Amino acid sequence: MKFGFMEDFRNPQPWRRPYPELYRALTEQIVRAEELDYDNVWLTEHHFTEDGYNPSLLPTAAALAARTSRMRIGTFVLLLPFQHPVRVAEDATCVDILSNGRFDLGVGQGYSYKEFNALVMRREERSARLREGVELIQRLWNEEQVTFSGKFTQVKDLTLSPRPVQQPMPLWIGARAEKATRHVARLGCHLMATLGPDPAPWYIDALQENGRNPADFNIAQLRLVYVAETEDQAWEDTQEHLHSMMEFYGEILTEAKDAPGDENIWPFKHPREIRHSSFGRAVMIGTPDQVARKIEQFCKDFRCTHFIMSTQLPGMDPRKGTRALELFAKEVMPSFRKT
Repeated sequence: MKFGFMEDFRNPQPWRRPYPELYRALTEQIVRAEELDYDNVWLTEHHFTEDGYNPSLLPTAAALAARTSRMRIGTFVLLLPFQHPVRVAEDATCVDILSNGRFDLGVGQGYSYKEFNALVMRREERSARLREGVELIQRLWNEEQVTFSGKFTQVKDLTLSPRPVQQPMPLWIGARAEKATRHVARLGCHLMATLGPDPAPWYIDALQENGRNPADFNIAQLRLVYVAETEDQAWEDTQEHLHSMMEFYGEILTEAKDAPGDENIWPFKHPREIRHSSFGRAVMIGTPDQVARKIEQFCKDFRCTHFIMSTQLPGMDPRKGTRALELFAKEVMPSFRKT
């Protein structure tokens, strides 16, 4: 199992600092994580948010490619309906070149009504836009000359130049519901999973139905993970920032209703309520030993090749996030490297 971590570059008002300062600090955190032998850093995207959630992943990935030399850089996820697929294919290729073959493109269909409304885009078209965009990107990376006549994008006699370093170039898709998960398998892409029940059984079943070997494909799982010397310290460091983060997701997921249970995803009114709730018991927050036991149970319950940690919570002092990544790398990660 490979270990990575998420960076969203969010800068909420209660803890706001100058954006150049925040971006420098988080870049240094990523450089330190490479020294600690993390396998991946994953960038995540939203648009038009109060807290400046990173809206532009590929320029960020290019900057990180210049500061790192071993760790892979990926997107979890780039919201493909909002981008021109040819532009994504070209920009991702450039990041792959700058990183010398260390880039993973992960895409998703998006779900926030606010984003679709702001762009005057029909939300009900998002799945079709995603499918069409993925097909075109795959063809551009794998064929010499592409003519494509889709509902949303058309190209004629197009040859992508330069080409990616990686052949084939890794392409991931985020999915939660069964129908979407099975479609990821049909497209021959790797799977990115997050909240909710494990979609891996649907994915593996669909891979086999389509004549593909599951051993050739990866499954990423995102979890909240924060390690400190004591449990009290871990919760003291995280609870305010966790509440801020989940209020954001609670609002847009409740409105979207993409998966069962989303309408009740965040019932808490105060950060102090979280720790002793079922949610608080589920997240991996605590001492190294406590977190290790939760990962042991996770490995029994979920299929996962790439474990992704949300550790640097919105507004948290990057020094605390870096310290948590250091503790995890030194005291937890080595035991699970071969899991």
